[in-house]
Amino acid sequence: MKLNRVILSGGGTGGHIFPALSIANEIRKRNPECEILFVGALGRMEMEKIPAAGYKIIGLPVMGFPRKPSLKIFKFFGSLLKSSSMARNIVEEFKPQIAIGVGGFASGPLLRAAAKKGVPTLIQEQNSYAGITNKLLSKKVKTICVAYDKMERYFPKEKIVFTGNPVRENLIENIQKNNEALQYFNLNENDKVILIIGGSLGARSINNSVLKNIDTIAKSGVKVIWQTGAFYFDNIQNELKNRKPENLQIHKFISRMDLAYSVANVVISRAGAGTISELCLVGKPVILIPSPNVSEDHQTKNAMALVDKDAAMLVRDNEIDDKLFPTAFKVVNDFDKCNKLSEKIKTLAKPEATKKIVDEVEKLL
Repeated sequence: MKLNRVILSGGGTGGHIFPALSIANEIRKRNPECEILFVGALGRMEMEKIPAAGYKIIGLPVMGFPRKPSLKIFKFFGSLLKSSSMARNIVEEFKPQIAIGVGGFASGPLLRAAAKKGVPTLIQEQNSYAGITNKLLSKKVKTICVAYDKMERYFPKEKIVFTGNPVRENLIENIQKNNEALQYFNLNENDKVILIIGGSLGARSINNSVLKNIDTIAKSGVKVIWQTGAFYFDNIQNELKNRKPENLQIHKFISRMDLAYSVANVVISRAGAGTISELCLVGKPVILIPSPNVSEDHQTKNAMALVDKDAAMLVRDNEIDDKLFPTAFKVVNDFDKCNKLSEKIKTLAKPEATKKIVDEVEKLL
């Protein structure tokens, strides 16, 4: 049976959005006539990124559960009721053959509505610690695609399929240093380059650490490419208006991550599951700084899955002002250390993840 109508739901961050787009692109590649509808959360970044990628999206007014007791609890339940009603209508009108959830607020109401209507459902869990939405959905869905071992702690074992995490398609191509990448970032072939990425929304503590270490960066002789995130970009530009070192490039968002990875000798990054999957694929030495502001400290668990295999280095968020740049400059100038980290992290890559997930989608038909 061919895929003709598919709903993909979830979002909130690039870690959910980019895997969803990779799955959609693979479905479209196999079924060019397939109609694909995304369902996201109003006000979140998927409402911009999904249409930019050429897909239709409907937004639900859903929000996250308040972490602290407050009057927001009433707003939460009101938005959930409205979102559940909208999700039922979307499923009724669109009549999908299958519904796929990638995590994030919107996938809860949509996948529940689909399962209730008897639509085959699949979720993809990116992290080593399952998100609450996916844990709740696991009882209703048919298949659960995961990227880490021991996920039966959170999900019914018989539903789990180990696939790995989808990554952006252009990253699977050759990412060795090439002329296009060097020209894009105005670099020379012999430049040593550190790439700093704080996730699609930016990372305050990493950005603050860069600002506090500006003089160290200026004297390092290393080129630094810094993605600040849209939220922080303007303030950082103002802060460094008269004192930005020549060896520091500041970017709000890097759309050509394939080229950024290509020129990087060392990557400094948060430990979101999607980013880790990309880093394994491109095989770059990486220093991971898990975000402390995520549920159940799951980024530390993601990072330790690499660190325990000597495939990455770890600097904790509360230590970055003192430890991050001494560590980064030491590693980037240590050829043997870079090679060892690179070789180890490559062994953890799952380049066929997206194809395996769409294989599971087709099995459900």
